[in-house]
Amino acid sequence: MNFSLEKHEEYSVFTWKDTKITSISAPELKAQLLEVKNNGLKNIILDLTCVKFVDSSGLSAILSGDRLWRDEGTYIVGGVSHPMVVKLFDISKLDSVLTIIPTLEESMDYMNMELLEQKLSGE
Repeated sequence: MNFSLEKHEEYSVFTWKDTKITSISAPELKAQLLEVKNNGLKNIILDLTCVKFVDSSGLSAILSGDRLWRDEGTYIVGGVSHPMVVKLFDISKLDSVLTIIPTLEESMDYMNMELLEQKLSGE
């Protein structure tokens, strides 16, 4: 199993444990994200702290998570700190589409602020 799922009160952290997301592992990532969504988890942080390489299939899998949670819930891509992965998100302009945060801790803080903001605005 290339991932772990840690449930918190209002969100979950889906940690990808492999150092790569490629055409070989991307289908598993997509399938697992879909399963998590189908299990009713509304807010998710995709933790990529361990990831050092992502190919186009990996980007597609990461984007599929955004599509799953776009209309219902919050989706954050966190732990994006490896220079090669940061550069890929920048070159692909996905940093303008996705909420990408450099560390897991900052991602959790961001998620808590998002959820608080939603509660205060009555969503």
